[in-house]
Amino acid sequence: MAITELVSLHGHLVDDGSLDRLEELFTSDVVYDLTDFGQESLSGVAAIREAAYALGAANPVAHHVTNIVVTASADGRVQVRSKGLGIKADGSCGSVSYDDTIVRTADGWRISHRKVSARRTPLGGMTKSG
Repeated sequence: MAITELVSLHGHLVDDGSLDRLEELFTSDVVYDLTDFGQESLSGVAAIREAAYALGAANPVAHHVTNIVVTASADGRVQVRSKGLGIKADGSCGSVSYDDTIVRTADGWRISHRKVSARRTPLGGMTKSG
């Protein structure tokens, strides 16, 4: 339950503009992989915060996360896959998949790696072959 709440908290903090609380979500050395969007991966909480400020009004006004699947690993890490919907101020929306590695820290569960992948084609791009 704590891991599901951690993943869900991301949207609340970002949408509220509480970027000063990102340490509640991420390890200090988090890698936030945005390569699917043609961007470099971000390293560290400060880099995530600065990227959000730089995006400014282009940030979604609402982040919604759903379909959370949690899988424990033998090494104590937890792999979490979820779906995200981002709603822009103009009403347009987009869908992503989040693939997270979550670790237990002295302060509780934190995301140490997040890969964000855009959902651009139905059925993951699969088509029926003849």
